[in-house]
This record gives sequence, C-alpha cells and structure tokens, in this order.
Amino acid sequence: MTNNMKIVAKKKLWKYLFWLGPFLIAVGLTVGLVSEQWGLIPLVFMIAGIVISGLGITWQSYQTNWWKRRSTQAGTNALVATLAVLAILGLINFLGTRYYLRADLTEAQLFTLAPQSRELVRVLPQPVKVWVFDISQNPLDRELLENYQRQSSKFKYEYIDPQTRPGLAEKFGVKDYGEVYLESGDKRQLVQTVNQNERLSEIRLTSRLQQLTNSTTAKVYLLQGHGERQLSAGKGAISQAVQELGDKNFTTSPLNLAETSKVPEDAAVVIVAGPKRGLFEGEVKALQEYLNRGGNLLLMIDPNTDPKLNSLLQEWGVRLDNRLAVDVSGGSVGLGPATPLVTEYGQHPITKDFDNGNSFYPIARPLEITSVPGVQATPLLQTKPYPSSWAESDLQSEKLEFDADKDLKGPLTLGVALSRKQTPKSASTPQPAPTPSPLPSPTTQSKTSPTPPASPAPSAPSASPTPSSQTAIESRLVVLGNSDFATDGLFQQQLNGDVFLNSVTWLSQQDQQPLSIRPKEPKNRRITLTTIQSNLLILSSLLVLPLIGFAIAVIIWWKRR
Repeated sequence: MTNNMKIVAKKKLWKYLFWLGPFLIAVGLTVGLVSEQWGLIPLVFMIAGIVISGLGITWQSYQTNWWKRRSTQAGTNALVATLAVLAILGLINFLGTRYYLRADLTEAQLFTLAPQSRELVRVLPQPVKVWVFDISQNPLDRELLENYQRQSSKFKYEYIDPQTRPGLAEKFGVKDYGEVYLESGDKRQLVQTVNQNERLSEIRLTSRLQQLTNSTTAKVYLLQGHGERQLSAGKGAISQAVQELGDKNFTTSPLNLAETSKVPEDAAVVIVAGPKRGLFEGEVKALQEYLNRGGNLLLMIDPNTDPKLNSLLQEWGVRLDNRLAVDVSGGSVGLGPATPLVTEYGQHPITKDFDNGNSFYPIARPLEITSVPGVQATPLLQTKPYPSSWAESDLQSEKLEFDADKDLKGPLTLGVALSRKQTPKSASTPQPAPTPSPLPSPTTQSKTSPTPPASPAPSAPSASPTPSSQTAIESRLVVLGNSDFATDGLFQQQLNGDVFLNSVTWLSQQDQQPLSIRPKEPKNRRITLTTIQSNLLILSSLLVLPLIGFAIAVIIWWKRR
C-alpha cells in the first residue's frame, strides 16, 4: 500500500512540474514585453519553461502510452497535414509577392506598361519618387503607379493630403488638388494635374521621367529653304513631331545652309523633311562634310521630287527610285493603293518591339540598296510581296495596274538605316567611293532603272590600318521614302510617330535612350445611340427577350407534361 502511495505522489509531482513550464514561459514573455528588452533574464525563463514543458509531455506519454493510441496518431497526422498546408500556402504567398504573374486581356493593353516605360524604369540611375497631392486615391492611377514600382525598387510613390502636410505642399509649390510631381535628388518636375475627367497618363509620366533622369540634351536641326515641312502648326506641318522631340529632351531649331554654308558643330541630328526643290551644290557638300566628321542625317524624301542628293546617297549605297510604291493590302482598313501598309520591319534598334504592328506611308517611293564597303545597311520598312505590292512607273495613270515591262514587283524597301565608322583622318580626306555591288534584294530586279555609275565622293574609310592614336567615329544615316507619315494628324496614328522618334533617337547616338513603342492611351469605346436606337434597345431588353425566355419555358413545360 505504501508503494502505491509513493507512485501516486510522484505522478502528482510531475503533474505540478509540467504546469511550471507554461508558467515560466509566461513570466519570460511578460518580462520581455514590459521591459522591451529581450536580454538574458527573459530568455532564461522562456528556455527553462520550454524544457520543463517538453519533459512533462514526454513523461506523460511514457506513462500512458499516449503516442501509441489511435486517437493520438490521427491527431498527429491531422496536425502535420495542417502545418503542411499552411507551409504550402505561405510559400505560394511568398512566391506570389516576389514573382508576380499577370495577364492583361484588354485590346489596348491598358493595364500593361509599354516597353519604353519598362526599359526606362529598370535602368533608373538613381531613386525616383512620384508625389500625388490629392485627397482621394483613384484606383486606376494607383494601379499604374504600382506597375511602375514593380519594375524597379528605385521607383516609389506616395499620396499626400496638402491640408495635413502644408509644408511639403509649399516645398513643391502645389497650387491645386490633383497635382502630380516627380522628384529625383534635387530635381522636381510637375507631371500633370489629375481630376475626375483626366487620369494619370503613362505617356506624360514616362516623358517627364525621361527628362528628369536624363541630364543631357541633343540639338536637332531641321533643314529649311526648299519647301520642307513647316515646323509650326499648319497644313502638312510636323509640329506634333517637333513637340514630341521636345518631350524627349531634344531641342529643335531651323537650319538654312544657304546662309550658314556649314552645319553647326552642336548638331546631333539634321533632318531633311520632304523637300520640294533641289538643294544647292554647296548645301549638299555641307551635309557630306557633316557626315564625314561623325554627323547623323535623317532624309525623308517624297516621290515626284529631286532633292539633288544623289552624290551623297551614292556613297552610302542608296538610290531613290522614281516610281510610286503601290500596296493593295490596306484596302480592308480604308487605305488606298497609294498608301503602303507596312507590317514587316527589319531587325534594328529603331524597330525594336514593333512585332507586326501597323504603320502607313501615303504616297511613298521605294529605295534601292546596294552594298558599299564600310557601310552597314539595315532595311527598316518592307512592303508585302507581289501581288500585294509593286513599284508603279506610270504616275499619271488613274488606274494602278502592274506592268511587267516597267514596274517592279514587291516587296519594296521604304526605309533603311545605315552606319559607317571611320577615323578623323579618313573623314577629313575624302576618298573615291568604290563601285557599289548590288545586294540580293527584290529592289535589284528592275531592268529599266539601272544603278548610276559611281562618281568620286567622300566615302568610307580606307582599308589601311587605323592608327592607335586615333579614335574611330561613327556616322549614321536614315533614309525614308516618305514624309507624310510624320505630319500632324498622321503622326499619332499606329506606329508612325514611333518610326520618326526612334529614328531620331538612334541617330543622336544616345544609347541610354530607350528605343521601343511609346505608351498608348486608352481608346474611346463610347457608343452614341439615337432616340430610336435607344428605344429599340430598351424594348428588346425589357420586353422582347423576357417574352422569348417565357415562351421557351412554356414549350419545355408542355413537352414534359
């Protein structure tokens, strides 16, 4: 009897000791939380309590065979399964936060940043923050800012109530609710003012972000004096293109070579946009000298014009075809045969990420490209193969039909990008251009338009070794057989503006500038109904459709009856 009493006493002692463990754990947690210091004393209490609790659980299971019970095994399995599910859910949430996957099914990709925006944010040289001074937070604006923030940890944004933080609002010079500012270091710039009718624009935010992060500016000169496109607003002007160049940190100025006789030294790019009359010989030589010293030139030449640039183009292996580019594939979208629709682009930084996008060129002329040593040529714009496109020689005909004897079968080249590297010595000493050898392209199939013979002109560098003391410079040239695509009204259609802006950006040799499609604005999908149409819609939805549903229900009930 005495032994049994001793066993019972030991069991009660272990039971009390087991409850001492949770007590010590509670003491350690209380000491740490009250003192806000997790030093040696609270850790000793907590470790002692955990050890005692573990020993108590082990002894209790040994005495009662707790681990061998079926209920214990079932409970343990359920606990392990629950912990495994929680661990899997936690891992999924972690991966979802770290690596997000989203699908944008809208037609214009309204909830997806354009490639230009993504590239610009990913290579931010320093942290940038967007301040939105507004009381309310529009969900669409917040979603756009979060899309930017996902691209780089250097991009942050914050909504600020000007009334609660007047000092910050005064620092930025906030005058009204809805003003959005960009800040990078000591630089601050107003993006736009948002309200209920105007939401935050990706185009404006990306443009301002590019201006803020890019401290360099490039000077672009537009040749004037030969009937070129006007720079100010008007019929056939390119004012929208000039404005977009300003948004991309380019400064533009007109240039009359008949007055200056030399391209200014600060010219990053010279643009010749649709001249109607020929250039003087001195002007052509000025452009040649500019290219020879590492300049960059954009030529947009329309049909039925002779700009007298043959000597310049010949040394680069380009010839302007006098025929008209005809493309009948654009009839389904309302384009006439004299407006080629281009969906094929060359592998070049100018047309990067264009994929199979559309661009169109009203009244364009083909280009013939020949190989010249030292010149790297890449066709940019290609029309579809014959019979969809061809080069029409009879420009006076009212009905465009292919003539096998005079016309040239497609595909046709409407634009080309060329580059040439040379040393300063070879640039200053013009060398006779070697006789160009035709490239294997469809434009060389013509028998009625032979390539003119080569004439002495400044050309590529000689084959002699480059001295180590001289640094090679690169000249770039882009030739397009049309200038209408960049005029006001057409500039913002499809990829027309992207072709122009990317060409100027590539020519400026600013490698840090992103070259891709600009952000797109959402399309207006509102439907305007007349009174009769709205009444018919109401009657059909409230009367006709319910009656049809009721009739079908009656028929089904009658058949099952």
